[in-house]
Amino acid sequence: MPDHPVYQRVLLKLSGEALMGRQEYGLDNETVRAIAADVRDVVGMGVQVCIVIGGGNIFRGVSGAASGMERAQADFMGMLATVMNALAMQSALEKISVPTRVQSAIPMSSVCEPYIRRRAERHMEKGRVVIFAAGTGNPFFTTDTAAALRAAEMHCDALFKGTQVDGVYSADPRKVTTAQRYEQLTYLEVLANELGVMDAAAISLARENALPIVVFNIHAPGAFAAVIRGEGRFTRIIEQQ
Repeated sequence: MPDHPVYQRVLLKLSGEALMGRQEYGLDNETVRAIAADVRDVVGMGVQVCIVIGGGNIFRGVSGAASGMERAQADFMGMLATVMNALAMQSALEKISVPTRVQSAIPMSSVCEPYIRRRAERHMEKGRVVIFAAGTGNPFFTTDTAAALRAAEMHCDALFKGTQVDGVYSADPRKVTTAQRYEQLTYLEVLANELGVMDAAAISLARENALPIVVFNIHAPGAFAAVIRGEGRFTRIIEQQ
């Protein structure tokens, strides 16, 4: 496999749904193992990797609020779900000899480290994968926003959004066969056209910090490593050139 990464330090954002596989909820161990193997390949190229995982496969705060639960309480439950996913991914990575640390924005010292920016950077410098759990630690913020925040704090070269399709489309290509696929977009185009890549707060934060967003299909074998080398199919979101 060619070993010429375009990026040296990246953040990978995964939705909780990405870990479900074909299940209706929860974790699919085979899917988690496959994603872990892709991360191992990227780490093997000498790239420093950190990860943010959503919790929608276990509990989604917005849905909880919609069903009558108080929004802040529902969001905290969603944050706890992201910790469960982070621990599952840590287990999968360490089983294939990838040293991994989980840092939570909500302190829970019995199961993981608290989020400390400089410690996280040091872990990555030593070749460890760092998984950031519990979002930002605050309700009303999504894990997309947490991913943009952590990527900026870690001085990442790019934020990689692993999705179910190979880039950004004008509509869901799984439902609309005529959906247009984009090779490159600006932050403002994503916001103006409401393309739904990430929420507006995350896109705005990425724009303010000149943080490129790369959207690709996390379920295509080897796609993460290919995109790190600038190959394969993906959509890049950047400032106007």
